[in-house]
Amino acid sequence: MSHRLFLSVVALAAVMLITVSAAAQKPWSPPRTPDGKPDLQGIWTDNTLTPFERPKGLGAKEFYTDEEVADVQKKARQGNVGEEGDLGAARPQAVRYDLELYGFDPSKLRFSSKRTSLIVGPEGVVPPMLPAARERNTERNAQLKGHEFDSYAQRPLSERCLLMNQQRIPMTPGANEGNLLQIVQGPGYVTVLHEINHDTRVIPTDGRPHVPQNVRLWQGDSVGRWEGDTLVVDTTNFTNLTNYRGSSDKLHLIERFTRTADGITYQFTVEDPSTWAKPWTVEIPWTKSKGPVYEWACHEGNTMISTILNGARVADAEAAQKKSK
Repeated sequence: MSHRLFLSVVALAAVMLITVSAAAQKPWSPPRTPDGKPDLQGIWTDNTLTPFERPKGLGAKEFYTDEEVADVQKKARQGNVGEEGDLGAARPQAVRYDLELYGFDPSKLRFSSKRTSLIVGPEGVVPPMLPAARERNTERNAQLKGHEFDSYAQRPLSERCLLMNQQRIPMTPGANEGNLLQIVQGPGYVTVLHEINHDTRVIPTDGRPHVPQNVRLWQGDSVGRWEGDTLVVDTTNFTNLTNYRGSSDKLHLIERFTRTADGITYQFTVEDPSTWAKPWTVEIPWTKSKGPVYEWACHEGNTMISTILNGARVADAEAAQKKSK
């Protein structure tokens, strides 16, 4: 009897081992929505210390070792990040006194991957701007010089609380501030709620074409499609006011959202033949966050603009008074 029991236990153990082994070999597949598409829904954070461009001293080095990442993160949490990352709003500021009161917790500062820069590839930096683009941007700046405070129209969109930097597309992270993004999707649409400026971006995935070329928008016109398990979003029809890193209205953006076992890989490729000689690509890991996404307000009544312009008028009056003497 004991012999039979022993054989039964051995057989059961063998079955369990085979089952576990088969499960381990089974490839991971993303969760699905009722219509069969990969489920990107949830609250995510793109919080990272990884710099946008690679620090010059690293040359073509694309990845840190585990030890190097741990060392750089330790320095960052001590406020000694150097050019290896950006503390963003978590950098000590006298006006804020106790940063933890505002949710800026230095202990949560981290690199989101082993990458030395968010820009991928051996260069790790934005390609040099074409001569014509440099000339275009120089001329634009020259036209603004001396007129920066003429009216609200001359002030940056972020200062006017219309389009904040982290709210802009392509979506780039900061360190420990405004990093939450919530995705909700349904048949024919994917929506992305930005914590910054509580902006909701609605991306159609129903196969519609772009709007006519004469329709221009600050955030461009986005249309999405599914390529396998990746959501690909194609955006055109930007304005020259968008001016993403010196771009023109020919800016073309391709974003890719791919669900992974531990998050979402957000990748975007920037193309503008009138600004850069070649496209360049950025990759940012998103990780799950408990949330919630609270309402975010730029300014209560945005009195900053009126204060800035009133201050400019006072300065103009003082300058005129001195000139008349």
